[in-house]
Amino acid sequence: MIKYLTFTIFLLSSLFLEAQSNSNIGIKGGVNFTFFNVDESNFGFNQDNATGFYGGVFLDIEVDKAFSIQPEVLYIGLNDFQFLNAPIYAKYEVANNLDILVGPSINYFFDFFSNKIKIRVDLSTAYNITRALDAHIKYTIGFQEITPNGLFLGLGYRL
Repeated sequence: MIKYLTFTIFLLSSLFLEAQSNSNIGIKGGVNFTFFNVDESNFGFNQDNATGFYGGVFLDIEVDKAFSIQPEVLYIGLNDFQFLNAPIYAKYEVANNLDILVGPSINYFFDFFSNKIKIRVDLSTAYNITRALDAHIKYTIGFQEITPNGLFLGLGYRL
């Protein structure tokens, strides 16, 4: 699993290092709360939620002063259940140091599903504590069968 994450991070970094000079690359991570539909879940003891962690990289490409595009690649671990989450956000500054991020995400599930790629929608908000550090909260909505919804709480750091 680590080799997939390392390769994905390397690929994302390589693709976007040529990006405009008004872009920032960074890292983020935190805690993940995932909610399953009990009738459809098969994640061990028929659980309806799980707590795990996430971490990864992002690239913030500024379009203008208040708007940017922010792709990310995040590794998510919930006990033995692991996957990659790759959202592409439209990021808009709604108030001083407060951003709203919305966009689709492609998710690759390593071991659980036979159809390993799922499309979800991510809704997020981030508060910029400093120029380099932000605190964020994100909610991910799954549309397909057994695609879990998730709540993410964490920190991001621009390098």
